[in-house]
Amino acid sequence: MSFTCNIELNGIVVPIVTPVDENENIDEDRLRKQVNFVIEGGVNGILAFGSNGEFYSLNKEEMRQAFKIMVNEAKGRVPMFFGIGAIRTKTCIEYAKMAAELGADGISVIQPMFLKPTDEELYQHFKAIAESVPQTSMLLYNNPGRTGYKISTELVERLARDVDNIIGMKDSSGDITALSEFIRITKDLEFSVMGGKDTLIYPTLAMGGCGAVCSTANIMPELVCGIFQKYIDGDYQGSLEDQYKLNPIRLSMDLASFPVATKDMANLRGIDVGNPIKPSLPSSGAVLDRIVKAMTDGGLLE
Repeated sequence: MSFTCNIELNGIVVPIVTPVDENENIDEDRLRKQVNFVIEGGVNGILAFGSNGEFYSLNKEEMRQAFKIMVNEAKGRVPMFFGIGAIRTKTCIEYAKMAAELGADGISVIQPMFLKPTDEELYQHFKAIAESVPQTSMLLYNNPGRTGYKISTELVERLARDVDNIIGMKDSSGDITALSEFIRITKDLEFSVMGGKDTLIYPTLAMGGCGAVCSTANIMPELVCGIFQKYIDGDYQGSLEDQYKLNPIRLSMDLASFPVATKDMANLRGIDVGNPIKPSLPSSGAVLDRIVKAMTDGGLLE
């Protein structure tokens, strides 16, 4: 069965937060509001259960419930991606099939955590997941900061050539050379590279990347999407100025326990996404003060 890609991978994709109530159940009302907030803010796609979606704290049924709500609320306005972060290949395949069944436009698969697989093991892992949903687009998700190792450029090129429905990747390494190499080695293939660091949207586009997956689009989608849109429109100076406006705000998030700052900032802006899932706790004290200062300096708070 030949694969036909039905989505255009570009622009700003938001790894949407997953609101939960005081009992840590999926908060449908808040989740629906967040879906509308980011779409109305201009995002080009939504990634459920990314790192900022706290995938590691959610079970399969919670993911099923939350994704059904998101797809229902999005109503086809933007592509919907389902993030997969399990270690075992069989488990990833189960999630991939569930995502396809629920109407996902694509899946995003991070390299297995805790283990340190060889390139051949990773090749077989990613290939098996992609082939389990042959009509669903798949993105590789390179995040060495969280998994302890990177996906090699050689492996990315091999998968891009061999597996039709692996259409692109998100690179969260923060390594500008690695990012440029992913773009260079796949530039003649039907494969798109998205940056995964909010501070590097502009350079990602300048090197030929198609966009970025940005946690801060949960909080200030107009600013984040403006970096992309101004660049595409040829307003390079305006795009760069917006990037420089965003960077201090994004960097202040690194002071907090990962990834609670995204929910901290959203709540500070009155977006109301609830608390992070325990053991994570909302930021407080000096860390919160620094976040508030960065947001105030950036014009997000009075």
